[in-house]
Amino acid sequence: RSRHAAAPVGGRWLCVVGGWDGSHRSATVTALDTDRGVWEAWTAGSGSCPPAGLSSHTCTRISDRELRVAGREGGTRTQRRYGSIYTLRLDPGARTYCYKEEGCHTASRSGHCAALLQSPGPHPGHQLLLFGGCNSAEPEVAGHWSHGKIKEEPPVAPHLMEKLSRLVSSGQGSRQGPRGLRHHSCSVVGPFAVLFGGETLTRARDTICNDLYIYDTRKSPSLWFHFPCADHRLKRVGHRTCLWNDQLYLVGGFGEDGRTASPQVCILDLFI
Repeated sequence: RSRHAAAPVGGRWLCVVGGWDGSHRSATVTALDTDRGVWEAWTAGSGSCPPAGLSSHTCTRISDRELRVAGREGGTRTQRRYGSIYTLRLDPGARTYCYKEEGCHTASRSGHCAALLQSPGPHPGHQLLLFGGCNSAEPEVAGHWSHGKIKEEPPVAPHLMEKLSRLVSSGQGSRQGPRGLRHHSCSVVGPFAVLFGGETLTRARDTICNDLYIYDTRKSPSLWFHFPCADHRLKRVGHRTCLWNDQLYLVGGFGEDGRTASPQVCILDLFI
């Protein structure tokens, strides 16, 4: 499977949602039971209304029983105009899942990223923001939850948060984010969404990027900070960044030519 999305559930399962299997796009859920080390195909529950098929979408954990799915590649004529948002409810005990389409829509997008961040301003809560995957430079809200609804505890990364704070204090913030970026990575570090790499739609040549973008939500309005990287060997597309042990790891993806898979695992080091 490729171009799928995954989310950890219940401290035990890694749920893989959708993806391209070589012949069609799927909306099924397959879970890795880390206790037993086996894969399980979960069953769609009664009343499930799945999307036609999912690839290059995002799947964000809201709770142990709820994921939020946004975006997809290709599809029907309406999908080219707007993108549906789905709540995916999980029952790990019964190994079942159920899709429910939400009433709100976003711009049609694929290869984007999603970040669950605290809402800036006087009304506390959380919002799910989508970045990239289309020509727009503006993040789009794919869900909002009032204070206390989201129980998730983000990973603790005090040293990395301090480094990011110092880094953005040395830069010039902008209301304008990256335009036409897709298949990039995104990791949430406290109040920051950290985006790296990807493929830009704004130029015909040299489309694979190694730029670092930081979205700072500590004040309203939130600001973007852009930090180019001089090392062309770090150009990546279709990769992931993972926050672990107070560091960001760069894993996988294709390199500068967009075709050669990278076997490297790198640590993002910030020089301030």
